[in-house]
Amino acid sequence: MKVGVLALQGAFIEHEKKLHALGIETVQVRLPAQLDGLDGLIIPGGESTVIGKLAAEYKLIEPLRAFASDKPTWGTCAGMIFLARDIGNDRQPILGVMDITVNRNAFGRQIDSFEQALPVTVLDDAPFNAVFIRAPLVTAVDAAATPPVEILSTLPDGRIVAVQQGHLLATAFHPELTDDLRLHTYFAQMVRERASA
Repeated sequence: MKVGVLALQGAFIEHEKKLHALGIETVQVRLPAQLDGLDGLIIPGGESTVIGKLAAEYKLIEPLRAFASDKPTWGTCAGMIFLARDIGNDRQPILGVMDITVNRNAFGRQIDSFEQALPVTVLDDAPFNAVFIRAPLVTAVDAAATPPVEILSTLPDGRIVAVQQGHLLATAFHPELTDDLRLHTYFAQMVRERASA
């Protein structure tokens, strides 16, 4: 199994370290040709506007969209924004492959970052310590989408912070900034199942 990490900007090295801890070969993706032969892709947190502009500059938007339409792709924080179909009135480049609406900077500035222990439906009963840094929120899911969008985790007040739609996964928080490997393990399982289907 070989998993790419979009390495234009943001916390891509931290994701690579988590995948390496699971024995998974990784590729830093900066150019379209580097998507060849990958079984899955992680789009990391960072600045979504910068990631979008650089992806457009390096002619990555269409190759990434085609990849995410077919193979397991996980967006964390800015990556969630990049995957979403609707991010409001912003004109920044996005892939638009997940049937979700995202509020880009739902929690305010960096100083408003926080951690929250949350249940995640696809993990065991132990809560996941979610790290939120200038995080987005899913404000709506398309109820008629095929495949359906599953809500995997919410804040205690019900706001949505993790979703899955078929082979696509998105989290508003940063699992790569914790010592907990469970979400990376879950994504690796998604990749294995898709590759063997």
